[in-house]
Amino acid sequence: MKVSLFITCVCDMFSPEVGKDTVELLEKVGCEVDFPTGQTCCGQPAYNSGYLESSKKGMIQIMKAFKHAEYIVGPSGSCVGMIKAYPDIFKGDLKWEQLAIETANKAYEITQFLVEVIQVTDIKSNFTGRVTYHPSCHMTRILGVKDAPKILMNQIKGLELIELDNQEDCCGFGGTFAVKNNLISEEMVKEKSSHITATQADYLVGGDMGCLMNIGGRMSREGKAIQVVHITKILNA
Repeated sequence: MKVSLFITCVCDMFSPEVGKDTVELLEKVGCEVDFPTGQTCCGQPAYNSGYLESSKKGMIQIMKAFKHAEYIVGPSGSCVGMIKAYPDIFKGDLKWEQLAIETANKAYEITQFLVEVIQVTDIKSNFTGRVTYHPSCHMTRILGVKDAPKILMNQIKGLELIELDNQEDCCGFGGTFAVKNNLISEEMVKEKSSHITATQADYLVGGDMGCLMNIGGRMSREGKAIQVVHITKILNA
């Protein structure tokens, strides 16, 4: 099975190890992975800020870059969720609507791809520790991926998965929300940090680096020692 890696901006610039872990996971389950160098931002920051026409430029470049792909897999529910919205955004566009539909239909978040597409639920990871999971808003509410991450982690021997209270609450990141509404965002991530601390977990795990960077930054400033890692690191251990 051939898979094209969608790295996402945040992982590309701040957490390249997430891309490496994603590729190794895919290869571990027998996928042949390529990396389209023409890919760029999915358009989400501009789109969510109201700059529709500007955001379309990035979206069109994504569609061109992955036109050859059989499957598009990325380590971000948020960014993949944006690609899934392309058909609505380009609806009625005679030039791009069909390609938008084709691109969206083959795009998957990494845990979603493993569990739902190739039906792998045990990745044979070697990881020991107390883990709590933060389900990011876009991944769960927009993309609809809720169970796959926990299904995979529950199969890891030595990993103790601890439920996070009020886990459905936003961490306050929300892309430009954290910039435009910084005081509200600060209180939201403060509350999220307190719930994570209450689990007494060793690791906070999530599927979107934007959320993890936001939460990790807050917990670091509070002097808390919990390690904040992307789920691909746990699965690829």
